[in-house]
Amino acid sequence: MERYDFVKEVGDGTFGNVWRAINKHTGEVVAIKKMKKKYYSWEECMNLREVKSLRKMNHPSIVKLKELIWENDILYFVFEYMECNLYQLMKDREKLFSEAEIRNWFFQVFQGLAYMHHHGYFHRDLKPENLLITKDTVKIADFGLAREINSDPPYTEYVSTRWYRAPEVLLQSHLYGSKVDMWAMGAIMAEMFTLRPLFPGIGEADEVFKICGVIGSPTWESWAEGLHLARALNYQFPQFPGVNLSRMIPSASVDAINLIRSLCSWDPVQRPGAAEALQHPFFQSCYYIPPALRSRLTANRTPPPVGTRGSLEVPNGRRYPEVLNNRKLGSNNSSPRAVAMKTGAQRKLNMVNQDSNKVEPYSSSSVKQSRFRPSGNNSPTSVIKGPMSREVVDVTEKLADMSFGARKGPEMQQFPPPLKAGGWRDEPVHMYYGQRHGQWIQPARGYNRKVAG
Repeated sequence: MERYDFVKEVGDGTFGNVWRAINKHTGEVVAIKKMKKKYYSWEECMNLREVKSLRKMNHPSIVKLKELIWENDILYFVFEYMECNLYQLMKDREKLFSEAEIRNWFFQVFQGLAYMHHHGYFHRDLKPENLLITKDTVKIADFGLAREINSDPPYTEYVSTRWYRAPEVLLQSHLYGSKVDMWAMGAIMAEMFTLRPLFPGIGEADEVFKICGVIGSPTWESWAEGLHLARALNYQFPQFPGVNLSRMIPSASVDAINLIRSLCSWDPVQRPGAAEALQHPFFQSCYYIPPALRSRLTANRTPPPVGTRGSLEVPNGRRYPEVLNNRKLGSNNSSPRAVAMKTGAQRKLNMVNQDSNKVEPYSSSSVKQSRFRPSGNNSPTSVIKGPMSREVVDVTEKLADMSFGARKGPEMQQFPPPLKAGGWRDEPVHMYYGQRHGQWIQPARGYNRKVAG
């Protein structure tokens, strides 16, 4: 660790502290996570769930582990440095985020999740604090609770911060899967639009109560498995019809509301996977056909009927650079060559230069057709006719892994000016959280972020 200068502590978690540091040799700024627990062998370090998952994943939307250093029984993770997280971005903000900003960030996060789920892991602790951001780039971080999708149950009952915990986990199911990440994404997405948590429960029972008040209570038709789980706990769901999400989140478009409602479905089977979410109409403007190719296709394209969208051309659009996939980080769990051991063992795993086999990057073409893909003339490829159609389909699918900056254009929907961020509009209070014993429950004004447990 003598190669690094620790500049400032930027985070203090349950398992470790995070510092901003500078590499003395290169001048590069990095984030170093110093684990609080002591580790007495290199093998013990290499068997950590966080280490295993990070070594197997290499994607532009997943924070990069640069080095793993074990020195004097202390383990250090050296990550690329990101400026802040989404919670810090929201915390004292007065003005709501634009839908274009939210679309950009979530398009990147869903790409990272699709890659992660495709390679056999799910995160289990998605929350604004674990989505790191620098300018227009957002990355998934903190894989301490990550789990292999094909690992044997039972799983840990407690996962994720309560406000983003899926209902099957709240009801102590031992058979949950990657769809718990999708529930969390729906809750985070709603919070990004309003700057207020969607389900701010103060305990497990209150969390379920808040969920029922917003999306309506589950039924035998909508989630029979959940009613069986509740019956096993001798728990009875409060009976609420749910509210109109469009009135709770007035700044969100119809497509955004539809995606949030789908992600926050009681039944995990009804939630879209990450690859399916990327094909939702909310992200349709993110798929871009280069102008050169578009102009070549003009002569071969059949004009669309009046009143339908007949082109993917975006006014004032620009081409976003494609992020190249790097080589897969080594997934071999064998220890590096032994080094001379002095007082206090020292081992280092260089995650950047480590030799490894290539891994196939995630491709949306490997996933079956999504139920969210627009049909007819609204489809990204349905407007293309003639001999070039197959080429455009390939281009469109390959662009699913592109990263880009926030784009401002006339396609942004205009909304009435909102109240001060976090404020509610003039609708009656009962529209948001339902009724208990004849009294309407008002949403709390202040929230404590320390809600784990």
